[in-house]
Amino acid sequence: MLIVARAVAGIGSSGLMNGALTIISASAPMHKVPALFGMMMGVCQLGVAFGPLIGGAFTQYTTWRWCFYINLPIGGVVALMLLFIEIPDQIAKPSINSSFETITRKLDLTGFVLFAPAAIQLLLALEYGQNEFGWKSATVIGLFCGSGCTFLVFLAWEHHQGDKAMIPLAMLRQRVMWSSCLVMLTIFAMVLTASYYLPIYFQSIKNESPTMSGVYILPSVLSQLAFAVMSGLLIGKLGYYLPWAIFCGVATAIGNGLLTTLSPNTSTGKWVGYQILIGAGRGAGFQIPLIAIQNSLSPSQISVGMAILMFIQTLSGAVFLTFADVIFSSSLKTLIPQDAPNANVAAIIAAGATGMRDVVSADDLPGVLKAYAGSVDRVFYMAAALSVVCVAFSFGMGWKDIRKKKPSGEKV
Repeated sequence: MLIVARAVAGIGSSGLMNGALTIISASAPMHKVPALFGMMMGVCQLGVAFGPLIGGAFTQYTTWRWCFYINLPIGGVVALMLLFIEIPDQIAKPSINSSFETITRKLDLTGFVLFAPAAIQLLLALEYGQNEFGWKSATVIGLFCGSGCTFLVFLAWEHHQGDKAMIPLAMLRQRVMWSSCLVMLTIFAMVLTASYYLPIYFQSIKNESPTMSGVYILPSVLSQLAFAVMSGLLIGKLGYYLPWAIFCGVATAIGNGLLTTLSPNTSTGKWVGYQILIGAGRGAGFQIPLIAIQNSLSPSQISVGMAILMFIQTLSGAVFLTFADVIFSSSLKTLIPQDAPNANVAAIIAAGATGMRDVVSADDLPGVLKAYAGSVDRVFYMAAALSVVCVAFSFGMGWKDIRKKKPSGEKV
């Protein structure tokens, strides 16, 4: 039931952000799009960042089922509002009957059938390697090999399909497109890493409740929202988006680097300042790949480009959270025996962040907390490395003035 229900929810949510971006692209003139993208992405990331706060409050004071119930009234209101929105056509739309024909005959279902097992095998290999079988087992090695081979077959099929492919490779070869995808991949991986592991730090090491751990990530939430809106407005005025992408990478690299120094004794002022810095960077850069694609592709390609970008964003979250979990769990297995030799490593890992204190003696607790902090730090090493990659690939999006061009006879 859980798998089927989440699959249905995923089918619906796959169109939410891409649909909102397409509506903005179709409804607003080009020079106003950056500000609207900034506001939309700021509100969107509020949802991502407030998730731990709202979910923690539901879990602590009511029931975890409210984490799902809350979607019902919100989804109903949004669906009702969409009925009253008239969306301009970017290109001539076919009839409804021909649209169904396009879905059934031209949708690249074979490409999906090839890509899905490649991704699943990769995630299973990472999961089994750190927990059940070990990295040298035949099962894990076979899954890695199977994932790589299946992905190569997927690429061959996409090349064969051409423009009808699930991911058109000709579009992906454009420098702006692949650079934007890689920048989006790194930014979203950083967002989810911080949103997941900062609450672990607060709950396990600082011994805070789920609700308070959500409150403690507000510095990054608020700075991210402020810079998302501000950067969108300034891009619309000044015309250039590349400096904001570079600022995003530099600020998050510094912020994530500082988060690698978290310890059981880190002061409030420090972790608040670190979060403000990474929130500012993420807010400034999150909409930049969208703006770059919006201003580089033809109108008929924009919706496909946006869909690919959202696909990369979702894939990034699944893959890099798994990477982060591998780093965290492996670090615990290494650091706990060093810092708390008498502690039961298997029991501590099985108890999880919130139950860890129940299976640790008072004498071993300081060492276990130190090991937990060190493991969280190593996760943020990955986030800092992703920030550097973000800076490197930002330059591929190009230096372009997106302001509305004035007629030749009009004074500036």
